[in-house]
Amino acid sequence: MPAIRLRLGAFSAVLALLAATTSPSVAQKKYDIGASDSEIKIGNIMPYSGAASAYGVIGKTEEAYFRKINAEGGINGRKVTFISYDDAYTPPKTVEQARKLVESDEVLLIFNSLGTPPNSAIQKYMNQKKVPQLFVATGATKWNDPREFPWTMGWQPNYQSESIIYAKYILKNKPDAKIAVLYQNDDYGKDYLKGFKDGLGAKAASMIVAEDSYEVTEPTIDSHIVRLKASGADVFFNITTPKFAAQAIKKNAELNWHPLHFLNNVSGSIGSVIKPAGFENAQDIISSQYFKDPTDPQWKTDKAMIAWNEFLDKYYPEANRADASVMYAYIVSQGLVHVLKACGDDLTRENVMKQAASIRDYEPGGLLPGVKVNTSATDFAPLSQLQLIRFKGQTWERFGDILSGDVGG
Repeated sequence: MPAIRLRLGAFSAVLALLAATTSPSVAQKKYDIGASDSEIKIGNIMPYSGAASAYGVIGKTEEAYFRKINAEGGINGRKVTFISYDDAYTPPKTVEQARKLVESDEVLLIFNSLGTPPNSAIQKYMNQKKVPQLFVATGATKWNDPREFPWTMGWQPNYQSESIIYAKYILKNKPDAKIAVLYQNDDYGKDYLKGFKDGLGAKAASMIVAEDSYEVTEPTIDSHIVRLKASGADVFFNITTPKFAAQAIKKNAELNWHPLHFLNNVSGSIGSVIKPAGFENAQDIISSQYFKDPTDPQWKTDKAMIAWNEFLDKYYPEANRADASVMYAYIVSQGLVHVLKACGDDLTRENVMKQAASIRDYEPGGLLPGVKVNTSATDFAPLSQLQLIRFKGQTWERFGDILSGDVGG
């Protein structure tokens, strides 16, 4: 009998050991490179220099936001290490920085890297490495392709949907328009142009009387504006990044050319585009918006805007609060924190993408009322709603309904 008791005792000890090693508290903690009990490493690539350097403020705002998160205890008790590098908006440099972040810094993911050409240059690499390329800072339609690129996800409403909305507006309100288009000669510009032509449909060939493209390396686009004005167009679709958008607005005024002017929303910032171009030169420009304009007095007592100002007061006091990019960065940073919190103690790259593809009616502070974040395993476009805006005085005024990004298909 003592021998039987001994065997039972040993068996019980083995069961206890098995129970301990498979208990939820142990089993739930799963980590890939870049995550641990105390840290989450996040990579980022921004154009802090070069032609698109106006967007560098996005990376600075994100760094400030993660300092805020860390000061408040981190994400599920883990502190964020945010590593951000400059690529000067040059794809070869983007590739170099992505490799450094993944292979040397060993980040868990790359978050909100900016620009269509830069992100296109690293998309295959990120997917081969199975490292999340999450919430990229570009509205190209190509980021919503979970079948071919399951490790890449966009964030903002896509460019084609946005330009379809402008096309529908023109067809309804100015059906006899003669349209001139200026676009950046890369994937970003061509994506907008495709959506615009799709939105105009069969009338695109007759309504678009002039198309001109520019290279991001050009110092000025003045000569392009001169050519477009000479076409006799009475509608101008301005598909440019901030530096060139400001130049176009200013040159239109110098030439006394006053077409109905549509400006893509990536250059709708009052601080980095409209103010430098001159408020008087920007009157009645039409664009679109999905988040609150910090300069709009209607949001003065809004809880989300108060929280945004408190965040900047404490963590980024030198920020230009009229720059829409600051609000954009604040919103997308909340989105990443939302995903990482949902990961719990399973901080594997696979689970990061699983949680990113499982967002339901999420409303980070700063979005317009009625705009929500939704994703699924087959829909990698978190935001798909916009509202048209018109520039009046020194601010944007919203008009019309919240429009879905799938308008026209």
